[in-house]
Order: sequence, then C-alpha cells, then structure tokens
Amino acid sequence: MDNRKIDLPPAQFGLPYDCEPTLNDAQVFDFCRKGYLILEGVVDDDVNRRMMAFAAEHTDHQPLELLTEEWFVEGVFKNPQAAGAVRSLLGANFKLPQTLCNHRADGPLPPQDWHRDGGSIYNNRIDYLQVFYYPQDTPPEMGPTELIPGSHFMRSKANYMGHIRSVKPVKSTASPAGTVTITAYPIWHRRGRSVLPGVRHLFKYNYFRTAEPRRDWVIDPEHDFSWPDMSEVEPHFEQFRCGIAAAELFSWLCGEQFSYVGGTGWPCEAPVKPGLCDQEGLPAGLRRFAEAGIAELA
Repeated sequence: MDNRKIDLPPAQFGLPYDCEPTLNDAQVFDFCRKGYLILEGVVDDDVNRRMMAFAAEHTDHQPLELLTEEWFVEGVFKNPQAAGAVRSLLGANFKLPQTLCNHRADGPLPPQDWHRDGGSIYNNRIDYLQVFYYPQDTPPEMGPTELIPGSHFMRSKANYMGHIRSVKPVKSTASPAGTVTITAYPIWHRRGRSVLPGVRHLFKYNYFRTAEPRRDWVIDPEHDFSWPDMSEVEPHFEQFRCGIAAAELFSWLCGEQFSYVGGTGWPCEAPVKPGLCDQEGLPAGLRRFAEAGIAELA
C-alpha cells in the first residue's frame, strides 16, 4: 500500500463553499428514495478535454495535483449544476473534496462484485456525498458504474454481497462526457462489464456537510408530499419499507420529526390520491392543509 504523503501548495480543497441550491422538493425526495442523481454532460467540453489530457500523463490512483488546478476546481468541484445539487443535499457551506481517485479500467473486463465502499455508516442522515465524474463518453460497452436504486438502505456483509450475481432493477450510469453522478455513500455499486479495449476513467470524490439540516433548497409551495409514488424502488424490499426509510431521511433533511404511524400512514402510497387533505403521519412542516382549513372545506 502506498502511504506516501504529498505536500501540496495552499489551495481550496477541504474548504467550505456555498452556492445557490438547484434541486426542488420532488428532486430531493427522489434522491432520498433512489440514493443517486445523474447529471448528464454538465461539465464543459473544454474541461473534459483537459481532464483526458491530464489523465494520459498522470496514471496515479490519486492524482492529487488536480486539487491545486483552478480550472479543475472551478469546472468540476464547483460546477454550477453539480455543486448546486450538492448544496441542496448538504446545506450551506459544504466542504469541498480533500482528495480524489481515478478509477481507471483498462477493458475488456468482467463486472466487479457488488459492494458498498469502506467506511459506510448505517443511519438515516446525509452528512457526506460520494460523486463520480466521467471526463469521456462512457457507453455501456466501456463498463460504466452500475447502481442498485434504494440500496443505501440495504444492510449486508461484504462477503455476502460478493456472491450476488443477478439483481433487478439495476441503473447503469452510461452517459456522455462531462456527466456527474451524485450518490449516497453507502449505495451498492460495481464496475459494469466492459467489452471494448481502452481505458475508462472515473474520478471519484466526496463532499461533507457543515450545516444543520433544514429545508434549504428550491421550495415548491404547491408540492404535495402525501401518498408519494414508491414503485420504482420497492422490488428490493418488503412493501413500503424503502419508502418509509426514504421518508425518515427526507424528514431529517428538512429538520422535521418523523414517526411512522403504520398502515396507510405517510409515506405509503395509494392508487388514487385523496385530494384536499394531508396523509396521516406527514410531518407538520410539510403539510398543506391546516386543521382549520380542513374544517372550513367540510
């Protein structure tokens, strides 16, 4: 193992950064359910070209020189769309990454085993985010990372996960150059099978929270949180279990208290949404209809 220490000149890595949030209520809740957000092609082509040229000359697993390159920090770490999404999930003054890795894959290669990265914590909080950046077009044939939606709520030992071969549904991150994928750190993932020769670059880094959680993103006052659709992620779970975990996580992000009341309480879905009422168990700060308003409507 390489334990060398590299002394870098003063730079912005690890410092707090703030920007405008870009995600709305529905998008934040969707991230809580699925555990990932894919932002296709958001990094400028010029930055992608410079990254590919850099990667051709620097084959280290941890190319820390990038941390001192302003074009990289501004174009990737502070990319408006990506940083805006991070700001939505981690709050104001989140910390910029302190390190990064390039997961080079020289194809063709078989798929990796399913795994969650070391240091994963089992709780219903988002205090840090793991991010993947492709500086090149990465079609399915190049073995892009695959994710299991909702798996950030699934607990399993690494030696058991390695025996899993067939999982449905799976989300491929195949995408054009400049794509940034933001994930909950404990999400199950793997490098997909590659069938083409050549190197696939994947830069990986983390952002950290400094602010107390509160509903500090693009607020949609018309958004109805009651009876949300959970169908996309439920196949891995006992019915409603992923949704309940997602609702608890979302409540924590909002700074709201969550207590599942059981039965058809929030966030269990319904085929037809009842109108003009809030679902039982919905936290007070997310309700649209006050008790007085309900009485007047009656």
